[in-house]
Amino acid sequence: MGATRFTLDIPDAVLDSVRLPPDEIEQEFRTELALALYRRGALSLGKSRLLARMSKWEFDELLSKRKIQRHYSDADLEEDIRYGLGNQ
Repeated sequence: MGATRFTLDIPDAVLDSVRLPPDEIEQEFRTELALALYRRGALSLGKSRLLARMSKWEFDELLSKRKIQRHYSDADLEEDIRYGLGNQ
């Protein structure tokens, strides 16, 4: 799978204030961004879980824990079918 590098400048003061081990910060930011974009409807479930680097089941569980309602459109169904057939 290809990827485009995207740089996000985060002020040192913000990173210094994050109460997480340094090796967990990037993943936490990815996860929170994926959740926020999914909640807004800006990303599909499949793309959100890819951004979060989680399996479908892990992301579904996280949505449930965070009480984020799952939205599922015809486009999401088509994407899931393509993914299931190995044609991302």
